[in-house]
Amino acid sequence: MTSVTWAQVLAWRMRRQFVERPADEPAEEVARRLAGVQAQVASAAELAVAVRQARPRQAQAGRADVGRALFDDRSLVKTWTMRGTLHLMPADEVAAYLVLCGAARHWEKPSWQKTFGATPADLEAIAGAATEALAGGAALTREELTAAVVERTGSRHLAEVLGSGWGTLLKPLAWWGVLCHGPAQGTRVTFTAPERWLPGWTGLPAVEDAARTVIRAFLGAHGPATPDMFDNWLMRKLNRKKDVRAWFGAAEDDLATIEVDGVEMYVLREHRDELMATEPSTSVRLLGAFDQYVLGAGTSATYLVPAERRKEVSRAAGWISPVVLYEGRVAGVWEAKDGDVVVKPFEDIPVAQLKDETDRLRALLDSKG
Repeated sequence: MTSVTWAQVLAWRMRRQFVERPADEPAEEVARRLAGVQAQVASAAELAVAVRQARPRQAQAGRADVGRALFDDRSLVKTWTMRGTLHLMPADEVAAYLVLCGAARHWEKPSWQKTFGATPADLEAIAGAATEALAGGAALTREELTAAVVERTGSRHLAEVLGSGWGTLLKPLAWWGVLCHGPAQGTRVTFTAPERWLPGWTGLPAVEDAARTVIRAFLGAHGPATPDMFDNWLMRKLNRKKDVRAWFGAAEDDLATIEVDGVEMYVLREHRDELMATEPSTSVRLLGAFDQYVLGAGTSATYLVPAERRKEVSRAAGWISPVVLYEGRVAGVWEAKDGDVVVKPFEDIPVAQLKDETDRLRALLDSKG
């Protein structure tokens, strides 16, 4: 079996993810190529798109491009997907991600029910009431949706549950295709039904079809990878191993194997030769907080993040720092401070390349401000 090095893999991933060479692509195609853009922090999602677009002068257009894709042509949708976090997802593929994210059914576990005070029957009641409330294309705020659920169920218990664990309880509803984020009302988030909001919505696909879509997308951005690495990215290994194996079995016609420093992994068949021919990168690149390049591998991946530096990348309260890449590895972190980009390197980084990249990023940040 042919073997490649992690240096080759990282160079290939940077190329695939429009990091090595930004592309002339709209926001929805960037999100498609990355298998989603984490959007817990909206500004981080906007920067993740803008930094991958071809010309720095398009930074502001890049952020406007996210708004266009979300609210004008609705080619992007914001909803809970991987690891239960908000993502910007391609509207025509999001249903496949929802199916696999909901497959773990962790809300059926007694520990989850004890923590959040809700049973599967409670969730089904909330889902039924929310479906009715959102019928006809309504976009409701959190408060309006809670009131609608309570009115339709007559349950004070559900009012209490929704009051204390709002986001957690809505995630299964998102995975069931009941709701997604709609247009904001000022600073308030709204929720609406994807079947009414998204053009071309056809419901949730069969799990085998969903697996083929999501595994192809993941490996196209974050491969090569093992099923365990995929499961960690998807839902932090909440799924049953036999289910994950079955998903890879459903996608097997698209897959080939390759060794990465002696470990057998999957890659898309069409990418295998390209990966083998990839030369290691010597580039310097800056990426923002919560970037998919880091999240796809996970901060515990020592080939990407030095173990002794992990706490500086994966910080308290789940914060993922903006990073400096050198040769594809995380070689430092940075922050925007007083109108400048302040870098904290972990190793020696070529000065001229770092200056060019900080200048490029400063232009992106200036256009935001």
